[in-house]
Amino acid sequence: MSQPSTHRRTGTPTAAAPAPQWQLWSAAWTRHVILLTGRTDLHVHVATGAGGGAPECFYPDLRRIEIDARYIADDPTITDPRKAGHKKIVPTGYGLLVHGAAHAAHSQWENPPGTAPILAEVAAMLEESRAEGRQRGRRRTDRRWLRHMINAVVHPGTASADDPWHAGVLAALLLARVDARILTSQDVRTVRAAVTAVLGRPRLRRLREVWKQAHTVDDTDAATMIDLADRWCRILGIDPNQQQHPPDADPGQFPGRLDQALTDFLAASHGLTHADYQAQLTRHRHSPPGNWPHTDPTTDQQAAARLLAERIHRARTHNPEPGTRPSPLPPGRLRTRHAIAAEAQIAAGQVPTAQPWQHRTQTPPPKPTLHLAVLVDLSGSMYPYAEELSSAAWIFAHAARRRHAVTTTIGFGDHTTLLVPPNTRPGQVLHMQAGGGTSTFGEAVKLADKLLDLRHGRALRLLAVVSDGLLDDIPSGQNLITTLHWAGCAVLWLHPAGLQSHTFRHTTTITVADPVDAVARIADAAVAALEHA
Repeated sequence: MSQPSTHRRTGTPTAAAPAPQWQLWSAAWTRHVILLTGRTDLHVHVATGAGGGAPECFYPDLRRIEIDARYIADDPTITDPRKAGHKKIVPTGYGLLVHGAAHAAHSQWENPPGTAPILAEVAAMLEESRAEGRQRGRRRTDRRWLRHMINAVVHPGTASADDPWHAGVLAALLLARVDARILTSQDVRTVRAAVTAVLGRPRLRRLREVWKQAHTVDDTDAATMIDLADRWCRILGIDPNQQQHPPDADPGQFPGRLDQALTDFLAASHGLTHADYQAQLTRHRHSPPGNWPHTDPTTDQQAAARLLAERIHRARTHNPEPGTRPSPLPPGRLRTRHAIAAEAQIAAGQVPTAQPWQHRTQTPPPKPTLHLAVLVDLSGSMYPYAEELSSAAWIFAHAARRRHAVTTTIGFGDHTTLLVPPNTRPGQVLHMQAGGGTSTFGEAVKLADKLLDLRHGRALRLLAVVSDGLLDDIPSGQNLITTLHWAGCAVLWLHPAGLQSHTFRHTTTITVADPVDAVARIADAAVAALEHA
């Protein structure tokens, strides 16, 4: 995640790699930045990976603005940066240039020696809207381009917990930009509602007073900016003398309404629906590695998918119950209104569609849709299970599409990998490769929750985990499992036999003899859940 403090850095950056293909852009924007800033001593460097991990970064000591070319285009020949109209073709990239120019022109203060990191972080957040507001004051038309780059500098995951600190982060980065006249109140309507829900109106009102005062601070007044940062922290209940560093989100908590509101904002800024933006983000973050092999499904795998589909169908239609259904013919109970409608249709020379009679019959009971998430441990000790569960992922996906269920398979290790997204029927079997640790278990659970809505009761929900349970962060993993348990999502944990393991509370824990046994247990649990729903 790109923090605001990374957009302006003192000191010397890591030497940027030569970028001859982007040299024309660097030269053109170096000439153009004079117009944006009024300074003649600045240099703009455009290259893939420039910016020190941020989309854009200004280095005051070097009088240098770096811009990551990935936020401009894949191909530098997309347009000619020497022409005035090029900015309309690459609005996000040009917006980053304007943002860097705003810092170069107006962020003329530095943190005093000994400033606590939390105060430096808050001051940097307040500086974002202050510098942009000053830039807009000098060049009103720059507002258009600053709006385009918001989705690049405010990243998903910025507010991953519903606590005062993260609510304050959204307030400083988005709500303050409304008073700087970069964004509009309508742009941040959902964000404002979420922040208000977490902080309350009185506390948000006090924060607004802080950022509005920051907008009036002189470009070189470091002391006032740090004083405002101290005041901001104390409004949020944080004593900078006791807590020197910005608080991290609790990894054992699921993202809440702040994350939802931020996602809605970013989706709108990209011109996408919430679902489409979330799918795009998931593909970007959790796509399988390109070197994982694919194979065509075997006849045994196809037969297993058909068999599981039939089992799910039988489970959904298990134990018929008395019910009624309409019919055009007797016997049964005559429904007067429908009989009159049928007579009228006949009299008008139409084929009657009304069904006057109501039969008593045995009907299958209504069943909720099964939401099944399978999490596979891809650490080195779980290597024997990766192959069989890769096959199972294909089988579950095809069986689910046929019989009213939604499944997904996610691998976790050093990276969280979405093997099979929900509501898809992969043409080939993708083979997971084990090796590494278990550091991303929490991320995998949160991804499963986001994809299948495991914490809400509109569906029958089951999370199946195949792992020895020896996670890098067991307490956080336990908190996530407990949250799912109390939300009504069943958790099935499958321990491989012969391995040292950890047993989590609020799970149904089973020791399995081999990978085939693990797959069978998951299928049995899914069918049993439907039968007893």
